[in-house]
Amino acid sequence: MDTRTLGTDGPAVSEIGFGCMGLSHGYGAAVDDAHGIDVIRRAVDLGVTFFDTAQVYGPYTNEELVGRALAPVREQVAIATKFGFDLEQARDANGLDSRPETIRRNVDGSLGRLGVERIDLLYQHRVDPTVPIEDVAGTVAELIAEGKVGAFGLSEAGVSTIRRAHAVQPVAALQSEYSLWWREPEQEILPTLRELGIALVPFSPLGKGMLTGTVDTTAGFGEGDVRASLPRYTQQGLEPAEELVALLGEIARRREATPAQVALAWLLAQGEQIVPIPGTTKVHRLEENLGAAAIDLDAESLDRLSEVSARIDTAVDRYPEKMQSWIDR
Repeated sequence: MDTRTLGTDGPAVSEIGFGCMGLSHGYGAAVDDAHGIDVIRRAVDLGVTFFDTAQVYGPYTNEELVGRALAPVREQVAIATKFGFDLEQARDANGLDSRPETIRRNVDGSLGRLGVERIDLLYQHRVDPTVPIEDVAGTVAELIAEGKVGAFGLSEAGVSTIRRAHAVQPVAALQSEYSLWWREPEQEILPTLRELGIALVPFSPLGKGMLTGTVDTTAGFGEGDVRASLPRYTQQGLEPAEELVALLGEIARRREATPAQVALAWLLAQGEQIVPIPGTTKVHRLEENLGAAAIDLDAESLDRLSEVSARIDTAVDRYPEKMQSWIDR
C-alpha cells in the first residue's frame, strides 16, 4: 500500500488506516479479544501501518486491545490515541477536560494501556472551550519534547482553533468526519489544512455503513449501536442518500468492485493529505475496504459522485444535542 505523510513532521503511514473503535465500542457488544487481535493483525499483514484508538473507546479496553495486538510489530506501525475527557474526575456533566494536568494523567494512562513508550499521534478528542487551545498545544509540545508523544492532532476542531493551536505546536493531522455522505469540511476546513500543511484523517469514511449499501432506511439498529441515537440515521436522514447509494452500486458493478471500495476511492482522490480510517469487526470487510487503494476512478465517475453527493440535505444534525455541542466551530 502507498504511504501518505501526516502533516509536515508527522509519521508516514499507509494511505488507508484502521479505526479500531468498533472492536470495543459504539456498534453493539465488543468482540472477544482473540478476534479483535486477529482483525488488527490481518490489517498489518495487508499493509496497514496506521491504527486509531482512544481512551474513551470501551472505555479503556480498546487501547489495551490495540496495544496487545500491535506489540509484536510496534516498530512497524503508528498508533494514534486521544485525550480530552476525564472519565474518573469529571468537572461537570459535559465531561470535557483538557486541563494540562488532565492531559498528562491521560497520556500516562494511555502509554500504560498501549504498552508503548511513545504515542505516535496524540489528538485532542474534542475541543474544551474552558481551556485555551494555546495551553493545550503547549502541554502537548512539552510531551513531545519529553519523548512521550510524536505528533499533535486535533479532532472536530474549527478553523480558528486549528490556526491558534498550530501557531504554538505544529498540528500534524485533524480528525473529522468526511465522506460522500458528509462533505462539510470542504467549505472551510480542507482549504485551511492545505494552506497549513495539515493532514485530514476522516473517520466514518463510509458513513457508518450508509455508503456500503447495507443500511436500510426502514431497518433499526441493535442494542448498543450508536447509530440508533444519531439524527441522520432516522428514515428522514437516510432517504436523501438513496440516489447516491444507487450510483455507488452502479459504478461498483462497472468496476467489478463494491460500493464501499468506490466510496473510499473517491475519498482518496480528494487529495494526498487525506488518510481515511474505516473500521470493521469482520476480516472480509477489512480486506474489502483495503482493496479501495487499488481503484483509480475516472474523472467522469468522480464528478458524478461529487454532483449527486452535493444534493444530499445535510440540515439534519450528525449527533444528539450534547454530542453536537462538542463540535468546535
